[in-house]
Order: sequence, then structure tokens, then C-alpha cells
Amino acid sequence: MAPNEHDPNDEVRHGAEERGAEDDATEDRGDGFVVHATAPLNGGPTPQAQRASFVTPNHLFFVRTHGEVPRIDPADYVLRIDGLVERPLSLTLTDLARFERTSVLSTLVCAGQRRSELLEVAPVPGELPWNAEAVSTARWEGWRLCDVLAAAGLREGAGHVASEGHNRVEHDGERFRFGTSIPLAKAMAPEVLLADTMNGAPLPREHGAPLRLVVPGYIGARQVKWLRRIEVRAAPSDNYFQAKAYRLYPSGQGDEPDPASGFALGEASVNCLICEPADGSRVDADRVTVRGYAYGGGGRSIVRVEVSVDGGQRWTLARFDDVAVDGTPHVAGDPFAGRFAWRFFSADVTCPPGDRFEVVARAWDEAANTQPASTREVWNVKGYMNNAWSRVRLTRR
Repeated sequence: MAPNEHDPNDEVRHGAEERGAEDDATEDRGDGFVVHATAPLNGGPTPQAQRASFVTPNHLFFVRTHGEVPRIDPADYVLRIDGLVERPLSLTLTDLARFERTSVLSTLVCAGQRRSELLEVAPVPGELPWNAEAVSTARWEGWRLCDVLAAAGLREGAGHVASEGHNRVEHDGERFRFGTSIPLAKAMAPEVLLADTMNGAPLPREHGAPLRLVVPGYIGARQVKWLRRIEVRAAPSDNYFQAKAYRLYPSGQGDEPDPASGFALGEASVNCLICEPADGSRVDADRVTVRGYAYGGGGRSIVRVEVSVDGGQRWTLARFDDVAVDGTPHVAGDPFAGRFAWRFFSADVTCPPGDRFEVVARAWDEAANTQPASTREVWNVKGYMNNAWSRVRLTRR
């Protein structure tokens, strides 16, 4: 069956699929959640809410939704595994429970994180104007994708693993399911999960219940929600969201660039954000404590964060706040020692002379990757992967 072909048993097995998520969008999430769209819901936590808890509470965790929001009965759920496999499988949640369970502490980030800063350089047509809301961290639990693929048996020629969700999307007059793919080597990594649990609770509907793909170190678009099908392929998925969207295009090609000129996004970029003080704040003292978070991509740990008050001429080394108030390490119990999760940092800096000044921050990962200084260096027509220095402008009282 082709990826977008209608399955006559689909509605029977999985129940009605609703076109909107107004019930999720109208849930009272408090002042710490910014909504960019309501049908379907797209929004996320403020920087202050992000920094308030190392593991983001489910009701504040950022939501990025394409198309409809399915409502699926777990009792009727079936996941299909097919393509270049020896034994195609149809797995219920009971079937999946026979595999070994595991967990991963992973920061999920949208490729459009910090897009609004790129809008100050040039327009980014047709994309959500994310500020810093599109990143959150959770403890995910479920089953290793590699174990399920091993049970199916990989055939010669397998090179990519495509995933398809139950959510249908309309684009250019066509209606199709959201889908994407990752390289086989990543799919077989032990951190990649078929997750049914988020922060110790059943996966919420808006986050893909009853089952989603979790691909630590990759952008959120590769972590398909409401998982319907896994297909082992020789080549990457030809779904719109792999072949045309979520690609990094060179500048100067207009609003509709040639897909062949771009490359598919996979691993997240090294990035950081100053959460406190907030941009535009007034400060009273001669010294100020800067707090924020930093994260890497591909499992590369953050090893350094630096803060500057003079445009990067001199840097103050930040300290990592790796321990909770009760003395427990933030990454306690994580099988991967936190290498797929953000790190909190803080730094005390002396305010420079004058009434107004800017604080900037940059992070480094263990492979010596760091952040470019300017958004002009990373601007692209889709507004993806902005990892320029984080900046806040402050005023002295």
C-alpha cells in the first residue's frame, strides 16, 4: 500500500479523526504559554516558564501541529511495519509491550525556533513567527525502534526509515498524511523510541497519543506524532514534509525555491537562550545574574556557555546549573546521561557604563561547534535553524 493510499480499515481500527484542536487550544495553560494558532493548536512556553523547570510540564510543553489532531482509541490502535523488511508486522500496544521498555531525557525543538528574529532581517512568508517558545524537554518512555525493526528483519538495500502519522494535511489542493524519514543508522540507535509515555503520564493527545516517534538530537519534524506506519526504504521519504518542507535552502531563490537546491534538515543545531533578565527589562544593580538554557544536536553535549556585555569582545564563562534544589542531578536516571537534553546555565556580569546595554550569550558543544554572531549569517527563506547569539537589551534604572 502506498504511503498516502486510503486504508478501508483505518476508521474502524482508530475511530474518528477530528479536524481541529479547539479543545486543546482553549485549555487554561496560564500566562507561561504563548499561543500562535488555535486550529490546530501551535504554541509553547515563555523563556521564563522554560527556565522554571528542567523537565517541562506536559501542559506547558510546546505544541507544533500540522493538519488535523486525531483522536485514537488505544484499544484499537495498530502500528504497521513494512517496506524492506522480511516480516511485515501489525502491532497493537499489547504486542509492543512484549518488547523491553526504556526511557530517554530529550529536548524537543522545532526547526522554526527563534524565527521571529530572522523576520528582522527579511520576510519569511507563510511560516509561524515563533519566538523562543518552540523548545521543551521531557522524559519519554516506550520501546526502542531498533528492537521492533530487528523483529521485522531488515532486507538488503535498507537505508532509510520513513514514518507516517494519522494526521492529514492539506497543501496546494491535495490532502495527505504527515510523513518524514530518518537515516537507517539513526533509526537503529538505542535512543530512538516508539513512545507512549511523557513525563510519567500517558502521552497526551496533542503530543501524539497513543504512540509517537521520539528521535533525540533531531528536529521535531522528524518525530512523527499519532504514528500510523513505519516503512523501511532504500531512499528518503517522498512525502512533502521530507522532500520539500523542512529543507534548508540557499538565499536568493524567492518564496518557492527548487527542492533540489536545499537539503533535508535532521540534527538540531547548537543553540542557547537568555531567559532572565527578559529582553527590555530594567535592572537596578551594577551586577546582574543572567540565566538561560543551551542545547546541542545529535547527542553532542553542551560543554561551555559564555556571556558578554560588550558585543563579544570579552566573555564571562557561565556555570552550569545541573542540580535541582533538592540536590538531585537533573539528568538522574537517564540512560544517556543527559546528552540529549538541554543544560541550564547562569552567569554574574557587571553592567557596562551607560543607560542601555546588550547582553549576548553563545554555547559550545563537545565537537567545538558554536553559534554565529548575527542572524544575517543564518537567515533563510523558511526561517529555519536560527542559532545566532542570544541577545537581550537592558536598561539601567
